[in-house]
Order: sequence, then C-alpha cells, then structure tokens
Amino acid sequence: MKGFVTIASLAILLSAAPVFAQQAGRGAAPAQPARPAQTAPAPVPAPAAVVPPPPNVPFIAGSKVAIVNLQQIASLSSDGKTATSKVNALIQKKQQEGAAKGKALQDNQAKLEQSGALLSDSARAALEKEIERQNVEGQRFQQDAQAEVTELQTELQNEFQKKLFPILQQLAKEKDLHIMLSAADAGVIWAEPGIDLTAEAIKRLDASTGKPAAAAPKQ
Repeated sequence: MKGFVTIASLAILLSAAPVFAQQAGRGAAPAQPARPAQTAPAPVPAPAAVVPPPPNVPFIAGSKVAIVNLQQIASLSSDGKTATSKVNALIQKKQQEGAAKGKALQDNQAKLEQSGALLSDSARAALEKEIERQNVEGQRFQQDAQAEVTELQTELQNEFQKKLFPILQQLAKEKDLHIMLSAADAGVIWAEPGIDLTAEAIKRLDASTGKPAAAAPKQ
C-alpha cells in the first residue's frame, strides 16, 4: 500500500440544488444604490439532474487503481439525498420570504405611481422613504439568504466528507490500492467499469448510518 490519494471536492452536493444555490456559492452580489425599482421575481428551482446508477460490475482483483463518482455517491446515498433535501428546503423558504418582500415593495411602488399626486407632501415623502427602506432591506435579505444557504451547504458537505472519506480509505486498504481517484475531478474520460468502487462506497455509507443500502454488486 503506497498511500491513499483522492482528488475530492464534495461541492458536488450542490449540483442537485436550484440555480439560486449555485449563485450563492459564487458569493453575495454587490450592493446597489437604493432606489424605487421593480424587484426581480424569486428564482425558480431548476430541475435536478438525473444521475445514472453506478456500474454493477465486480471489482477487478489485483487492480492498484480505482475510481469513485462523488456525484453518484452524493445523489444516490441516503445521506446525500437528506443533505440535498435540507439545502433545497432552505432555498425554497428564502425564495418565499423574498417573494413576499418583493410583493410588498411592488405594491408600494404602484401606490406611489398611481396615487402619488393625490397624497400630501408628508404622506408622499413617507411612502418614498418606506420604498427606499424596502429596497435596502431587500438587498440585505438577498445577501444574508445567500450566505445562509452557503453556510448550510458547507456544513453539510463537511459532515458528509467526514462520513465518506474513512469508508473510501477502508476500501483502498482492503483492495490494496495505490491510488483512488474522483472520476470527475481527475478528468477521467474512460475507465474500465471493473475499477469503479462507487456502488460499494454507497452501500457502505448507507450501512454506516443504519439506512437502507443502495443495490451494489457483491465483491
């Protein structure tokens, strides 16, 4: 055993989340000057990518190299599905809250446009001040929501990593591997299905948490 190497980034968990989460991962958008303007509608979640199951092929005895598909592990394992559900639930909650704030702002903007001339100077000034406050609050809400989603994603990724990596290390030792690669991160174009340990990793990860294990080949 010459050592265990894995090029792994469990940010793949984010791939099943809506576009809003992907934007959050890039950091908060820079603040814009407060002004009465139409607020964009809350982003709509994109359909989750369909992740194919890992190959149902026995591991090649004596192979010193193996690969694992982290996207499949994150998408098909019980822990990965639970983590993705938590992220999506938070995203949907923030989208609903943002939509409510946007509606309140749009209502005040419409009121100012339609009835501004009929309002007293003090009432119009108060309404304009409220619109400005709502704009600033909306920008801060967006930034805070992005930060909260990113924080949850990072927390869940770290928890997932702590559970998965010892299992991958155990597999590497059992198979007497010289190297284990993340199929996507290593830029693998093609590999013999018999060196893919993804299914076994999913099976062991589910078994370690006492949840139903995904189907995997006997080895």
